[in-house]
Amino acid sequence: MNSLSIKNLSKMYENGTKAIDHISLEITNGMFGLLGPNGAGKSTLMRTLAVLQEPTSGIIEFNGINILENPMFMRQNLGYLPQEFGVYPKISAYRLLDHLAVLKGIINKKERHDQILYLLQQTNLLQHKDKAVHSFSGGMRQRFGIAQALLGNPKIIIVDEPTAGLDPEERNRFNNLLSEIGESIIVILSTHIVEDVRDLCPKMAIISNGKLILEGKPNEAIESLKDKIWMKSIQKSELNDYQSNYNIISSSLNSGKINIHVFANEQPDSAFVLIHPDLNDVYFNVLAQNQLKN
Repeated sequence: MNSLSIKNLSKMYENGTKAIDHISLEITNGMFGLLGPNGAGKSTLMRTLAVLQEPTSGIIEFNGINILENPMFMRQNLGYLPQEFGVYPKISAYRLLDHLAVLKGIINKKERHDQILYLLQQTNLLQHKDKAVHSFSGGMRQRFGIAQALLGNPKIIIVDEPTAGLDPEERNRFNNLLSEIGESIIVILSTHIVEDVRDLCPKMAIISNGKLILEGKPNEAIESLKDKIWMKSIQKSELNDYQSNYNIISSSLNSGKINIHVFANEQPDSAFVLIHPDLNDVYFNVLAQNQLKN
């Protein structure tokens, strides 16, 4: 069983921005979802865990080893798919993976060859092994990113906003791949897409403005809102009045009208309908509550 321990981690940039603000988390094998809006500090946290930058304060331990003092230990066990990654032009998928495998220390040529073919098969790219990666579609490129992250049999994988921009079919294919990977190692999925965490992750955390505002199991977080989420369909022109008078946590267009979700212990008025909450309601509710505190 692998374990990642994050203790009181903070990152302050020179301009005074506190991108990570005293975050503590304990993560073990399986898929772990890190949710938060753009600019919440997710990518900063991912880069810090990947030992690409140092925190201002705090401790990170992987399998009992302080990785801030021993960054090579983390690098030897880590697979990382950043939000954006560049590729060499005109180099085939096979040749690029072979190059990256050498950089990861896989010196034996047969071992490299076998592992590359296995990973291309696992990511459904074997038939494209001789094509240039820069010519791949967005979904193919993300799957190639997972293949390179899996080189060397890492014990922890970090993926940062992996499905942003993918069409629904590619997103499902990518998520199925992540789910298979996450059975025996730690996979940290950083995203602002609630559905990805709902579909994949038995444990999750939500961060906003660099702070941890919720941690736990998605199903338990959803259950905590039972009998407290109410929905009503209103005209667009009514939205400002409802925002002034009710605790609206989210709104969405539906057939020209707006469906509003309100957090309340009792029915706000007779036209509101009690609905079963989902992870979107959890997400928007904790963000709204955190905004009120600030």
